[in-house]
Amino acid sequence: MEEARAGDLHAFETLVRRYQTRIVNYAQAMLRDHSAAEDVAQDTFVRAYDGLARFRGDSTFKTWLYRIATNASRTALDRRSRRRHLEGWVPVGDAEAADADEVPSGIPDVEETLVVRDEIDRALATLPADLRVAVILRDVEGLDYKEIAAIMATPIGTVESRIFRARQRLRPLLRSVVGTARRAHRV
Repeated sequence: MEEARAGDLHAFETLVRRYQTRIVNYAQAMLRDHSAAEDVAQDTFVRAYDGLARFRGDSTFKTWLYRIATNASRTALDRRSRRRHLEGWVPVGDAEAADADEVPSGIPDVEETLVVRDEIDRALATLPADLRVAVILRDVEGLDYKEIAAIMATPIGTVESRIFRARQRLRPLLRSVVGTARRAHRV
């Protein structure tokens, strides 16, 4: 990190390689759109590079990077919302699923896994942004409460309550997904 702050581009590239997949996955969970997630990740790293001189080290680089990714994701969501509103966007039903071939026993069903992932993404999308960010950072990204508090610039108690409320709201929406996932793991 210090080498990157001193202007070493190779050091910054190392940081990008270390966190790129995590940031894309985080943005994917926030946006439900892989292409937009890649754009947000790129924007995150550009913002991070531009802001290296202002990074004071009050938090870890990872926490700082997730804060930037959170802000970039929110900006992308706001832009998408405005664009859809202006275009009179109406959601279109899901594309028809292709016929699935029978999967041999013991091998995870890819279609079922995608359906479960889609249900989780849909459930997360119903949450207000502050709850969605907190629960994704904890349950998807695996960050600890202190890191999440730093990313969200809120007290740990607020983070804990947001995660609790998010899980409470998600529980009824994901009951069928939990059953499907348990059956898949038994195979």
